[in-house]
Amino acid sequence: MADGLTIGQAAAFVGVTIKTVRHYHRLGLVQEPRRDGSGYRRYGSADLLRLVQVRTLAGAGVPLVEIGDLLDADPERFAAALDDVHHRLTERIEDLIARRDTLHRLAHGDRVLLPDRACAVLDRLADLGFGPDYVATQREALVLARALIPAVFDSFLTRLEHSLDDPEFVELTKRSCDAISWNPGDPRIDELASALAAKLLANRTLLATPNGFHHQSDATARYGLVNHHREDQGPSIVRLNALVEANLRAAGIDLPRQ
Repeated sequence: MADGLTIGQAAAFVGVTIKTVRHYHRLGLVQEPRRDGSGYRRYGSADLLRLVQVRTLAGAGVPLVEIGDLLDADPERFAAALDDVHHRLTERIEDLIARRDTLHRLAHGDRVLLPDRACAVLDRLADLGFGPDYVATQREALVLARALIPAVFDSFLTRLEHSLDDPEFVELTKRSCDAISWNPGDPRIDELASALAAKLLANRTLLATPNGFHHQSDATARYGLVNHHREDQGPSIVRLNALVEANLRAAGIDLPRQ
C-alpha cells in the first residue's frame, strides 16, 4: 500500500472502470503517475483525490472538457462554476419532470393531446350516455381542430360546452348518431338538419369564426378536414352535415365552402 495502488485497484476504489481512468488520462484530467520498478503505474493519495474529484463532477453533469479548468481554478471561479452547474442541473430536472408528466398524461389517453377543458367535455359526453364510438369521433375532431385550426379551437370547444347544457340539443345529437344507419334519402334527415341548424342559430355568436380566418389560403381545406371528419361512416351523415351547413348559410352564417 505504501507504493500506491495499481490502475485496477485505483479504478475500483474510485468506482469507475479502468477504461474510464485511461480516458481521464487521455483528456489530461488526471496525470498518469510514474511507473514503479516492475513497470506498473502506482496511484498515490493525490492521484486518487483527483480521480474522485473528476468522477464526482462528471457524475454531477459537468462536461468532461470543462472539468480540468474547473479543478485548476481559484476558489471564486470554482464556486461560480458550481453555481452554473447547479443551474444546468435544475433545468435538466425540470425537463425530466415535464417529460414524466407527459408520460403520465399519455397513460391517460386524451390528456397528452388535449387540454383539461377538452377532456372534461369528452368525460361529459360519456356521462350523458353517448357511446364510445361517438366519444372517440369527438376526441379525434378536437385533436384535429387543435392541430389544424387552433384559432377556432376555443370557439369550437365553447360551442360543444353550450350544446351539452341544452337537453334538447343533446337529444338531437343522439338522433344524429342514429342517423348513421338511415337511408340517405330518409325524410327524417331533412327534419333533423333543420332542427340542428335552428338550435345552432339560437346563439349566433358561437358560430362566428375569428377575423382573418377565411383569408388564410388553406382555411377551407383545414376546416373541411375537421368538420367532415369520419363522414365516410355513412352517406346519410354526409347529407345531414351538408343540409345543416346549407341551412346555416341560408341564415347568413359565413362558413368556409368546400
